Amino acid sequence: MSIKIFCDIADVNQIKRFHRKKIVKGFTTNPSLMRKAGAKDYKAYSKQILKVCKNKPISFEVFADNDQSMIEQGSKINTWGKNIYVKVPVVNSKNQFTGKVIQNLNSQNIRLNITAVYSANQTKKILKMINKKKGKNGFGYDPIFIPRGKKLTFAQMKPSKKYKIDHRFKAFRKIKKFF
Repeated sequence: MSIKIFCDIADVNQIKRFHRKKIVKGFTTNPSLMRKAGAKDYKAYSKQILKVCKNKPISFEVFADNDQSMIEQGSKINTWGKNIYVKVPVVNSKNQFTGKVIQNLNSQNIRLNITAVYSANQTKKILKMINKKKGKNGFGYDPIFIPRGKKLTFAQMKPSKKYKIDHRFKAFRKIKKFF
């Protein structure tokens, strides 16, 4: 089993300290932690964190309470950096499932951290909203998985782009010299 440790903090000095530790694979924040750490402007404070946390994943949470505003915030947050995951609560403050938000952001290939999931039923609902097959090029899992650092699934990529990063193609190139 592979375990990854993500620190749930927002204090910039703590992030600096833990960012240097190899065991810490990334960070997750939320508006309450950011306020407690002294943030007055959510975007400005997030950008301050991003200056420290350049090469590890970090989650910034939407703080709106209705679907459209959450989608707008998530889309904006996603533009702040390449290592960002948009954190979305599974339900809003009225205990309404945020499936439309999850589905919309996922369809934009925005990486998500869906938080406050407390039941198998919630997980099932989330899975119905995500992992939809995207693209027609490829086979197997190609229409589902997005390669690290990319915005498209293998099945959405043009073959010429896909072959540059595809492990199968790289292996075939190495072995073909023996035939």
